[in-house]
Amino acid sequence: MEPTASEIRIDFAPMLRVYQDGRIERLLGTQTVPPGLDPETNVESKDVVYSQETGQCVRIYVPGTVFTSAQKLPLLVYFHGGGFCIETAFSPTYRNYLNALVSEAKIVAVSVDYRRAPEHPIPAAYDDSWTALKWVASHYDGNGPEQWLNRYADFENVYLSGESAGANIAHHIAIKTSKEKLDGMNLVGIILTHPYFWGKEPVGDEVKNPAVRAKIEGIWRLASPTTSGSDDPLINPIDDQSFGRFLGCKRVLICVAENDILKYRGWYYCEKLKNSGWDGEVEVVEAEGEDHVFHLSKPCCSNAVAKLKKVAEFMNQGKA
Repeated sequence: MEPTASEIRIDFAPMLRVYQDGRIERLLGTQTVPPGLDPETNVESKDVVYSQETGQCVRIYVPGTVFTSAQKLPLLVYFHGGGFCIETAFSPTYRNYLNALVSEAKIVAVSVDYRRAPEHPIPAAYDDSWTALKWVASHYDGNGPEQWLNRYADFENVYLSGESAGANIAHHIAIKTSKEKLDGMNLVGIILTHPYFWGKEPVGDEVKNPAVRAKIEGIWRLASPTTSGSDDPLINPIDDQSFGRFLGCKRVLICVAENDILKYRGWYYCEKLKNSGWDGEVEVVEAEGEDHVFHLSKPCCSNAVAKLKKVAEFMNQGKA
């Protein structure tokens, strides 16, 4: 019997479902909020197109204090998570998180919206993220198209970050900056929160349940239908022979959560990076009793507040 168009072909609830007729139903990350002044944090934001070709935007955040100060601020370029398939840079989740982080750390943040799978499979997310970073870097001499970046961002003090799939993107973009130098931009460090890396062979005490592993790999295959599998260097860069050799920064902070299935990959990343010959400093911070992206779903809990302060401290180390 032939399946009907309304029958589910791929079910990755609670994230999304794909139907037989190709329709995609996103179950999370569909709400958006406009930019503007957040009265609680006094952080201002605006949306700016970074690619005329795709129409993709970034959301730029600045603390209210920046308008009356001559000092330029550290610059964070942020890539949202969601398995490459859900969420946007305009979600209230990321608006709330980045308002809080920008206020706490006194930084400029650029949140990148990229095209999502499965409509736009991998490598679209990586390509868009690189295009966005090049657009950001075009402001290093104060002559770019966006005045907030020209006036307020310190391009000698740049960080990349993201959570889950966004952390995966941040890693790969950091690699690319070492191979394709961007004029006037100094990448100081990356912050990888609950990074979405995987591999065919379990590491540490990672779950060995075939059904669970198949679901995690299945999300990757949905995002990247031409992938070679779980050892594709895009999802498993840690076992690549050149891992660490081309990481374009000297400082790495990895945030993991005790109950997150992906935490062992974060620790594995740290271990392999230390042994790769990479000349830098790497630190792992583990939140006890917490699960994947807890800091976004419970931003006011003590562990989320501590994580926010740690990230802010990491970006402000060495600031003039």
